[in-house]
Amino acid sequence: MSSTTAAPAPQAVAQTNSLVAKLWNYCNVLRDNGLSTIEYVEQLSYLLFLKMVDEIKNDPFTESDAKSVVPAEYDWKSLASKKGLELEAHYRVVLAELAKNPGTTLGTIFAKSQNRITEPALLEKLVVELIGKEDWTIHGTDIKGDAYEGLLAKGAEDTKTGAGQYFTPRALIDAMVDVMQPQADDTITDPACGTGGFLIAAHSYIREHHMQDLTREQRLTLGSGKIFGNELVTGTARLAAMNMLLHGIGDSEGDSLITVSDALAEKPGKHASLVLANPPFGKKSSITVIGTDGKSDREDMSYDREDFRATTTNKQLNFLQHIMSLMEMNGRAAVVLPDNVLFEGGAGEKIRRRLLEEFDLHTILRLPTGIFYAGGVKANVLFIEKKPPRTGGKPNTSTLWVYDFRTAKHFTLKQRPLRRADLDEFVTEYLPGGDRTERVESERFKAFTYDELMARDKVNLDITWMKDPALDDADSLLAPEVIAQEIVEDLQAALDEFAAIAEALGGEVKPDTTTEETTVSES
Repeated sequence: MSSTTAAPAPQAVAQTNSLVAKLWNYCNVLRDNGLSTIEYVEQLSYLLFLKMVDEIKNDPFTESDAKSVVPAEYDWKSLASKKGLELEAHYRVVLAELAKNPGTTLGTIFAKSQNRITEPALLEKLVVELIGKEDWTIHGTDIKGDAYEGLLAKGAEDTKTGAGQYFTPRALIDAMVDVMQPQADDTITDPACGTGGFLIAAHSYIREHHMQDLTREQRLTLGSGKIFGNELVTGTARLAAMNMLLHGIGDSEGDSLITVSDALAEKPGKHASLVLANPPFGKKSSITVIGTDGKSDREDMSYDREDFRATTTNKQLNFLQHIMSLMEMNGRAAVVLPDNVLFEGGAGEKIRRRLLEEFDLHTILRLPTGIFYAGGVKANVLFIEKKPPRTGGKPNTSTLWVYDFRTAKHFTLKQRPLRRADLDEFVTEYLPGGDRTERVESERFKAFTYDELMARDKVNLDITWMKDPALDDADSLLAPEVIAQEIVEDLQAALDEFAAIAEALGGEVKPDTTTEETTVSES
């Protein structure tokens, strides 16, 4: 049996729920004032950071240089001592000044920060009553971290802002982390980290399973550089940095563990032994990455990546190539990618051949629909290991195991959300930490040899064999809302496939504003 994350104590759950309720109730007040949930969480991040630094600075039992992190004229006390219009004016100054610290946790959290609370009385209530009356550093990291993550989860439900695009179901994150079994010596990264969910889950797994065995040096490095991420969007990077800080990862006084950049822009400067990711979904990148095949692009700009073997405008294929470069030798990765990565021809076929020959693509988990906030998403988790070349030119992938968690599995975001228990069977059959040659085939878990895979047309890895009984059995008809949702998702997936064909034939494909640049990572 595989080890899974233990359930938190009832008291901790109650404290977390109480804190979420308190924070969420005030969010409702601000929503009436025009703020979105994510804008509220941003404002909360600024104020929480200042309050926590103030608590650390004034803790007689903590040795800290926190006094140098935030100058006195811009610290928490400078805010809490003011009211009304004076408070609002000073808050704007504080945000502007603290943003001038690039490369630090402080700079990441306050980068491009703006005051969105236009009503001084509401700002004063937030400072004095909600943040000011809590001792945030007294709360355990699990409580305050889970409370913050709870707000992010609620924010993901805000469809008007598209906040859900940065959120991966926690059940899926936990299952992926459970089978990858992060170790204390791992260097862990997510090149498209969203709000930091994968990084936090990996850190939590190490704390739960290995903390008592860690040396003092391992404990120190665990939260100060062994776990790091990258995010394209400044506002999302802010949420990730704060989320990690509240979970005990990083230092308010130190270098930022989240870099803000386009991950595809250049070859990785730092490699990792474990990559966990759910890269941006979206059909076409605005910039083509030119690989070593030297093919010309049709875009105005391009990235020249000598470490890429194929040129493509498909963002997911480029992220897969980036992750292949990001992994250190004998490193491993678990990455969420859409179906088109498994079947697209041209560059897709070239990348899949390389993946099977130079890497060990040992497992694919076919995901069900209805688990992501982005509509029309049909995705998979690819589990990969980077191996040195084998003697005699033999491929590194000998057997690919495919687990079909899609057929006859029906989930919705609200009526029937994905739970960690739904993935127990997969985690068990995966044999985490065990010998994969001892895996046993089942109705949902099948093995395919390298020769069988290479014999498939265009090395198509979109492999299916099961049939949904609900399609034939009138007695097992699904709920109307599930049927409607799956029709929409099937149509969206079909449109994506037609767009890929049109693009391959040289046609112009108009951007789909509903899916372009879509990300589904909390990751």
